[in-house]
Amino acid sequence: MIARQHVEEIERVLDGRATGRDCQVSASWKRCVELYGMDPTRADPAHIVTEAELRDHRMQAERMIASARSGLQNLFRQVARQNYTVLLTDAKGVCVDFFGDRDFEDDLRGSGLFMGADWSEQLAGTCAAGACIVTGEPVTIHQDDHFGNAHTALSCTAAPIYDSMGQLAAVLDISLLQSPSPKSSQNLAMSLVTASARRVEMANLMAQSRREWVLRLSASPEFLDVDPEAAVTLDGSGRVIGFTRAAGKLFGGADGALLGQRIDSLLDLSVEDLPDLMRDRPTEDRVINMPDGGALFGHAIAPQAPKSPREVTGRLRMRGGPLDALAGSDPVMQRLLLQAERLATTAVPLVLSGETGVGKLRLARALHVSSGKDHSLITLECAAQTPDRLIDALSPPGTAGATLVLRRVEELPRDAQAVLTALLDERPGLRVLTTSCVDLGQAVRDGGFHKPLFYRLSGATLVLPPLRKRQDLGWLVDRLLRRRAPDDLRLSPAARADLTGRAWPGNLHELERVLDVAAALCDGRVIDLPDLPPPAETGAEPSGEDSLEEVLEACGWNMARAARRLGVNRSTVMRRMRRAGVIPPG
Repeated sequence: MIARQHVEEIERVLDGRATGRDCQVSASWKRCVELYGMDPTRADPAHIVTEAELRDHRMQAERMIASARSGLQNLFRQVARQNYTVLLTDAKGVCVDFFGDRDFEDDLRGSGLFMGADWSEQLAGTCAAGACIVTGEPVTIHQDDHFGNAHTALSCTAAPIYDSMGQLAAVLDISLLQSPSPKSSQNLAMSLVTASARRVEMANLMAQSRREWVLRLSASPEFLDVDPEAAVTLDGSGRVIGFTRAAGKLFGGADGALLGQRIDSLLDLSVEDLPDLMRDRPTEDRVINMPDGGALFGHAIAPQAPKSPREVTGRLRMRGGPLDALAGSDPVMQRLLLQAERLATTAVPLVLSGETGVGKLRLARALHVSSGKDHSLITLECAAQTPDRLIDALSPPGTAGATLVLRRVEELPRDAQAVLTALLDERPGLRVLTTSCVDLGQAVRDGGFHKPLFYRLSGATLVLPPLRKRQDLGWLVDRLLRRRAPDDLRLSPAARADLTGRAWPGNLHELERVLDVAAALCDGRVIDLPDLPPPAETGAEPSGEDSLEEVLEACGWNMARAARRLGVNRSTVMRRMRRAGVIPPG
């Protein structure tokens, strides 16, 4: 009877009739039926990912897990007596950390309140973590707010956790197997989980900002040093290079638009004033005036000096080193750069693979600098090499301990490939970084590349994604603009939308040329749509189903933006999604 009433209520919501449910719940119910094709009469069990999948999710979220661990423990201590379970999911909805009563492990696992459970909305239906990922806002999904019958006994409250670039990174959730009927019974849970999520964001920002100024902000001096409300990270010129979600909302840049802005454009404060806001002054004296006439209290934390050469080498990417300059919050690039960081100080030969213009040479140079060794960098254009030229270029003593970058090694003539193999055998101290636009392994199998040379070059392979599949395009645009125009040249919303919707077959090379033209043509300090040159004639439309999903993910599942990148209309994207069985994550 109860199940039938639940289904009937969902049907009324679909018909546009009011039922008294929260708007977040009603919107999620509609997505479950209209977007995911779910059946509310089914009682599907919780979806638990495999151990291998869980390891992969945890590895990608390892820094957030480390930043959140203490906050999760403190939260669990506060709610354990009320039988709450504390979950941390990644941005895809998979639980990557968990605190709960092990005496009820079987019940928790069966309900999905356990490590490895996938709470994405398209799998679990209406739930707190899934709805939080979709809306980016805190939410309570209480008992029969849940879409599926399997979860209607649960009460779940979740809050988003954003990274220092303004991107959703994780969700913090506290849930009950059984709870009192009134939804208002979860008001305290909402207060606790939102406060804990804010503290996790602060901890994550602080962990990544040891070599930069951090400005923490509070409306009250009493909590400034112990529990501030917001924070920004500043580079040496006073530009914002990281922020908490609360700071984004405070300054109207929660979507990442805050990045690159000068602190003196946001507050009556310059970077030279930061020492006056340090802990040695009373909190009530650390007043910062705002442009609207209001005031905040500030706590500035100075950059920390490195403790040892090992610390500098081990944390280059976290601390603004050359590798960190290659990507924003794109998860694929961040994982690649973590691997690069660990390989940089070794002698392992590396193959840097990817399409033309994705930044292979930039990565090679960053790896060379990140090695921490004082030696030369030799770059060879392989298409122009002959056996004699190779011998001259790699003659000692200039190559002792050097880094050799072989650009487009697949273009090396066949007779020169055998010579290079012999030269590398004679110079064991040479660190080799190879760039390639093709799959060298496949070239060997096809007989087009010298097998002995392949095995000397391919200690590890790092594959850089094309620009159309990256989720940090906005960050890249802003970074490249700052290099070209340090005087606050910026994009209009229309111009930014146009750039983020392009396919970029020329990748970073094409993006740089477009910005060069736009910067030269614009009047004033704002690049608008007429200042942008038209897109390249050649398309870069992905051909496979996996590529379609990657482009959609890179576009934040915005159908109109994905359609522009693919060079088709929106209805074609929807049709391809249905044919490929691709379902949005929320």
